[in-house]
Amino acid sequence: MAELRSEEEQLDAIKRWWKDNGKSLILGVAVAAAAVVGWKAWERYQHNQAAAASASYQELLGLAGQDSLDDKTIARADELIGTLRNEHGGTLYADLAALIQARLEVADGDLAGARQALSNVIDTSDDAYLKGLARLRLARIQVADGHPQAALDTLDAGIPDSLAASQAMTRGDALVALDNNDEARTAYQKALDLSREQGQPVFGAQLKLDNLGAEDATL
Repeated sequence: MAELRSEEEQLDAIKRWWKDNGKSLILGVAVAAAAVVGWKAWERYQHNQAAAASASYQELLGLAGQDSLDDKTIARADELIGTLRNEHGGTLYADLAALIQARLEVADGDLAGARQALSNVIDTSDDAYLKGLARLRLARIQVADGHPQAALDTLDAGIPDSLAASQAMTRGDALVALDNNDEARTAYQKALDLSREQGQPVFGAQLKLDNLGAEDATL
């Protein structure tokens, strides 16, 4: 009888506990289940977004790599760039699309449009390398557009070491435009030295050095 009363007491205790805590437990389980379902849905959404961004970028890359672009191709490229910017902004694909946009704008003779595209990468990208690459390309455009001092300022704003040879090469171009041949010669020589040390090809630096009278410089 004692064992029976003990079992009855335990059962009563369980009933009382369930009465006091059952609703909270059910609610907690429901919330946890909803969180799991929500997280899985979010993961699927993120995966689908990444896949869509990748597909758009790959198509854009294929279009931009063509030897010549007709109006229909350019229009499709612009559409893809807009999609990546508006629907996948803040992603690596959006940044890369802006770099391609700048290249297409340069090919079309729209230097202002190219500057804007590169400035957007510089201002918004979270990737230090891409920001530096955008600065390097912007500096080249600034030299070509007759703003060599602005190009020097852009180069001084931050270029990754992996692009140091190209940075020195572009610096030399800006200094030549400013008629500062002595410093330009030093910059071109630095570009050649870095090219040897780091395996970064720079094209035309030796010729430019020769044109400045640097007969002893060798690649």
